[in-house]
Amino acid sequence: MDASIVVGFDGSPESVAAADWAALEGVRRRWPVELVQVWPWAGDHVLGSEEAMRWARRRLADEAAGLGARSAGVEVIATHVQGDPVTVLRAAGQGAAMLVLGSRALGALRGFLTGSVSRQVLGRADCPVVLVRTGESRTDDSPTDVTPPDGDRQAGVVVGLRMRHPTDRTVEFACEAAAARSAPLRVIHVWSPPSGSDYLAFAAIGNSEKELAKVEQTLVEEALEPWRRRYPQLAITGEAVLGTVTLTLLEAAAGAGLLVIGRHSRRLSLGPHLGSVAQAAIHHAPCPVAVVPDD
Repeated sequence: MDASIVVGFDGSPESVAAADWAALEGVRRRWPVELVQVWPWAGDHVLGSEEAMRWARRRLADEAAGLGARSAGVEVIATHVQGDPVTVLRAAGQGAAMLVLGSRALGALRGFLTGSVSRQVLGRADCPVVLVRTGESRTDDSPTDVTPPDGDRQAGVVVGLRMRHPTDRTVEFACEAAAARSAPLRVIHVWSPPSGSDYLAFAAIGNSEKELAKVEQTLVEEALEPWRRRYPQLAITGEAVLGTVTLTLLEAAAGAGLLVIGRHSRRLSLGPHLGSVAQAAIHHAPCPVAVVPDD
């Protein structure tokens, strides 16, 4: 598939929430959705009984059929694979436009709970990964209506812009998401003044944080100019905000429908690890978070 949405599905409420979000995104973009169920191996044999596996496969098929029936013609595919979950999901994401995973909600103050599989996929996937928090429980008697809600166009998209490290892929993903929703795009660049002797030298020549703010805002506007030309239908606002990156983005996400951040992984001896901003976003943002690889 050239443009598709892959969902990690294991039958849990978290994966059901991810499937619902992906189906809605599929309706917006007219993209097929693939539910991927990974049955884990242990050494050279499959875990669990044959009966448990058959039940899981029926659950997968039922979910795909239900989503397909409610998704306005969007194709929903069910795929059952035996293997290592991280390896399988990463491979599935290589041919997809995005990979969607579910996360358990722990309340407004405690944020997300992400499992080890989600953390590893987030740090290693080649495609954007969207983390969706568990919402209202859905039952077979009250299925979610997979149609864009009336408020969808008012829930804007927020993206963090790093001026020192160009993130064209991240901004492009955010623009496409906003366009699919007919929603405004809010681009935020967080900056801080020079510290120590650099700040004293700057103040000595008569400048101040006010002048610095103007410079940073000008840089943001220049960075957004090509995107405004490319997406003339979008309402794109750019903000240079003095503050802390994590707190500023989390505050902005409070009123957003989607938070988009770039992934600049730190490669340690144990493998790639997400940076501090991505870690804070996926654990504490109140809305779905898209982590876009830019490295």
